Amino acid sequence: MDSRENNSMKQAIFLMLDDYADWEGAYLSSQLNKSTEWTVKTASITSKITSIGGMKTIVDYSLVNIPDDINLLVLIGGNSWTVENEDLRHIIRRQIIRQKPLGAICGAVDYLAENGFLEGYKHTGNAQYLWKNYTNYKNQDDFVSQQVVRDQNLVTANGTAAVDFTNEVLKLISFDSDLSVDKITDLYKLGFYEYCNKYGNPFD
Repeated sequence: MDSRENNSMKQAIFLMLDDYADWEGAYLSSQLNKSTEWTVKTASITSKITSIGGMKTIVDYSLVNIPDDINLLVLIGGNSWTVENEDLRHIIRRQIIRQKPLGAICGAVDYLAENGFLEGYKHTGNAQYLWKNYTNYKNQDDFVSQQVVRDQNLVTANGTAAVDFTNEVLKLISFDSDLSVDKITDLYKLGFYEYCNKYGNPFD
């Protein structure tokens, strides 16, 4: 166990499948992992997965031994979300039923749409037309054409919105004040010099 971990720490579990998009969770996981209140863990269907960028990951949890109570579940996109797996459905369904924080980006949102998990939520995704043949996707009018949408306990984002996704997930879990969260993500969204013009030098 990491020396920083204790029973009072909140756990964020990043659920990723093989051929996952490594950049989509990097900003969020790095912020959570720096916190003294959070610990970051990974989970997948198999014990070893490889990202689109060739990064190999040995995950902390399989789907059968994942904790029952997850403080934050993050579904990272990639090329394998057409998977059929009842354990995966159960974990996501449980998080939704319990109204616990859930974030999904890119291909993971496609999975939520295909399995009817977006019902009752305002949401976004890569493109709604990709879901036209999903019989379980019934709330088309709740789709919002923007980079990221936060509604109730769910954050959804398209695959180009890793920084915006980080911003909204951190706000969802009350990681810090909204202004502090904006400062965290604006450093990457604006770049150093525009950030300095807006907020001042963060390293002074």
